[in-house]
Amino acid sequence: MDLLTFSLHNIFALLQQMSVFLVIAYLFTKSPFFRSFHVHTLHPRTLLLLYFIFSTFSILGTYFGLPINDAIANTRAIGAVLAGIIGGPLLGGAVGLTAGLHRFSLGGFTAVSCGVSTTVEGLIGGLVHIYLVRHYQQHRLLSPMVAFLTTLVAEITQMLIILTLSQPFEQAVALVRIIALPMILANSTGAAVFVSIIRDQRKMYDELSVFFSTKALKMAEKTVAILGRGFNMQTAGEVASVILQETGVGAVGITDREKVLAFVGDGSDHHQVGQGISSTQTMKAIRENRIVYADGGEKKWRCNLSAACPLGSVLCVPLRLDNELIGTINLFEPKNKLFLVTNKTLGEGITKLLSDQILYARYIEQKTLVTSAELKIAQAQISPHFLFNALNTIIAITRKDADRARDLLLHLSNFFRKNLKHTGNLATLEEELNHVHSYLVIEKARFEDRLQLEMAVDDDLLALKLPVFSLQPIVENAIKHGISNMLGQGVIRLTAVRQPGSLRIMVEDNAGNFIERGKKGLGMSIVEKRIKNLCGENHGLEISCNPGERTVVAITLPEGGCGEK
Repeated sequence: MDLLTFSLHNIFALLQQMSVFLVIAYLFTKSPFFRSFHVHTLHPRTLLLLYFIFSTFSILGTYFGLPINDAIANTRAIGAVLAGIIGGPLLGGAVGLTAGLHRFSLGGFTAVSCGVSTTVEGLIGGLVHIYLVRHYQQHRLLSPMVAFLTTLVAEITQMLIILTLSQPFEQAVALVRIIALPMILANSTGAAVFVSIIRDQRKMYDELSVFFSTKALKMAEKTVAILGRGFNMQTAGEVASVILQETGVGAVGITDREKVLAFVGDGSDHHQVGQGISSTQTMKAIRENRIVYADGGEKKWRCNLSAACPLGSVLCVPLRLDNELIGTINLFEPKNKLFLVTNKTLGEGITKLLSDQILYARYIEQKTLVTSAELKIAQAQISPHFLFNALNTIIAITRKDADRARDLLLHLSNFFRKNLKHTGNLATLEEELNHVHSYLVIEKARFEDRLQLEMAVDDDLLALKLPVFSLQPIVENAIKHGISNMLGQGVIRLTAVRQPGSLRIMVEDNAGNFIERGKKGLGMSIVEKRIKNLCGENHGLEISCNPGERTVVAITLPEGGCGEK
């Protein structure tokens, strides 16, 4: 068998063995971990899980390899290189070192060179990660072409290390002639296919996110004004009609803890407004304060009012106000129709949205400005116009640049996660800056080159605490009332400096429109009141404006940051 035929045989053998990893990659994309996995935000726990996953891939790549001349042709590099590309040099180096030590323990005249080269391959992947992040190309971390080329370079480097460190040299040369082509092609192709599987699954989830977000946007715009009038039979009926129209389910019912407030759709002839709750599933959802789902298959829904009721499945979601259960939203489907998973997920999200809007309306009605109420208002506020502009921008970009659209969706998700889930009165300056960053990335996509951000904050100030949601309303104010009205480029400068006895955080724009507006808006007034309440009366907002040139809003805080009161 000549060298070329032998190499082709080894290529096909490695590709055949690599199919096991591709099956594992596919199963990985179906796991709960993958749904919460984003290469842009890798937390320590996520990095630890990725370390074990990719280390296992690399070690299995060695075991599944082909013994050749006291060495092993293998697909070990895939795990190390991908760990570096996705997680950076620390993760790549750790995976490469682990797999390299394992290979060293198996012995052979290439034990040392393969152990070293696997570690180097992980670091090469990490260097590519650093390059892409520093050049704001995070969307290419899951690019099959990047994975292919990086692994190609890494495998060529491995061959050079084998020639350099393995002895005798003649035997190393003979081995490289046999394994170089199979390992370079098999590992590079495998890495590209592996990443392609992950990217395509991620794209599917992101497209579903766009679908859900678009639906949520429409319902938010239609229901926010309705719920602003309170939560009662009349407004519940209007909200139920909106949900029915947007979801296309068979029927929608809304209850309080005792009676039906609204019912529209199939079965409305006998499910009457004002009557007591008759559904067993709805009563269970209220009693146990949890979601109850009867899919119409194994768990059927049966109407207790009429044997002729056309409905056969239901999703009952508790409607909560400030963690207090105030009722339920029920989505029904007919007996002859499956309850779609998309409608189940959408129904759960709608209820959370409506809960926030009811909470917002309740606090507006009470008109209180105590600190806890102000914070909950800030958390519950949903701006349909911001959502509308953001999602329209993302939808437009999706047609031209899907990777960038996915990146914007991540920032939109991070922005609303901070808005809806943050607990406590204080946040670190770093958390506030991350919140502002997610907001500005979305706004910059809308304004393109008309919006520029300049930031100068010392690292030793990032851990200092200030009232949560202090920066974003001021930055939003600068864009909404200042830069959005400019014809030229708008610039926002955000700086933080420690002065004797105080910490000053300044948000400056080059519009200079504050004098024209003449007074602080609601958002800035709430920010100042909360600063004074949590940090002392000597602290708050200072505003200066040169008309047409610049506006500077300075937040003054204690030198060591704020503390809980």
